[in-house]
Amino acid sequence: MNFKAIIFDMDGVLFDTERFYYQRRELFLNDRGISIKHLPPSFFIGGNMKQVWRHILRKDYDKWDVDQLQKDYTAYKDKHPLPYSSLIFDDTVSVIKTLDKAGVLLGLASSSTKSDILRALDSVGIRSYFKVILSGEEFVESKPNPAIYEVAARQMGCSKETILVVEDSEKGIAAGVAAGLTTWAVKDERFGMNQSQAAGFINCLSDLLSKD
Repeated sequence: MNFKAIIFDMDGVLFDTERFYYQRRELFLNDRGISIKHLPPSFFIGGNMKQVWRHILRKDYDKWDVDQLQKDYTAYKDKHPLPYSSLIFDDTVSVIKTLDKAGVLLGLASSSTKSDILRALDSVGIRSYFKVILSGEEFVESKPNPAIYEVAARQMGCSKETILVVEDSEKGIAAGVAAGLTTWAVKDERFGMNQSQAAGFINCLSDLLSKD
């Protein structure tokens, strides 16, 4: 590994959460008579709900109090947390510990809320391995806006040439590339995501230990 630092996305990279997120979102909206069947699961990956209400509600957007919907959804998520410890990819913990032991600086930049990020990391005891942990809610715009990766890179304290971003979603890859960082993708075989901007691909996190 020739990089001094790696900044990971969380969902779909460290934890296999995307299907669970979609199902939780669908259940919440179905209770309110709102369908998301016109949007594929890949549409939601890499972003957050604040970005997508217009796409969900379409012509009914002005009929809803979207701020209240967002608050209700946040409360719903708090009552229905994901079982992160059972959703972590099999090699995540071992890879994180191996990279740390090798002296690679680790960061995390996720569109999820900070509380969800910390809950996920704490559930498997790996929070302490990350030098930088940033949430999309800390920024005015989420991915594909590059701000989260620009700030993460500065906080890592390394030159951009020595930092690798590991992503999965089209939005996340675009954000890493726009931030001027080498961005690899965990190859998507399930959701049909456009990963064409990625500079490289891995099949799983363990590939990071063998790639140059």
